[in-house]
Amino acid sequence: MDQATGLPLPALTIAQLYRCRWQVELFFKWIKQHLRIKRFYGTTENAVKTQIWIAISVYVLVAIVKKQINTKISLYTILQILSLTLFEKTLIDQLVKNAEVQMDAPESYNQLNLFN
Repeated sequence: MDQATGLPLPALTIAQLYRCRWQVELFFKWIKQHLRIKRFYGTTENAVKTQIWIAISVYVLVAIVKKQINTKISLYTILQILSLTLFEKTLIDQLVKNAEVQMDAPESYNQLNLFN
């Protein structure tokens, strides 16, 4: 027992545990933001590990595709394009090029003119 705090563990040990916990929190935040995992479908350790490894594999494959087709579009945008066109028989590079053209188009075409 720590004499100063009255806790069963010393304050330094608790601080180290909290630092480790924070690294785990940051890891799961990164997973949610980059791997598009919103929830885990299984509860066992094997199920969670399998889902994470599949998501990491997809992330790496998309990063490789991004590098090969030499695009400036973000990995997140490419993942969105792929999720929307999953069953289309269009080449990935063509889908990305179409998205690039749409992103480069001026937004004023979509706006109504109020004062002309």
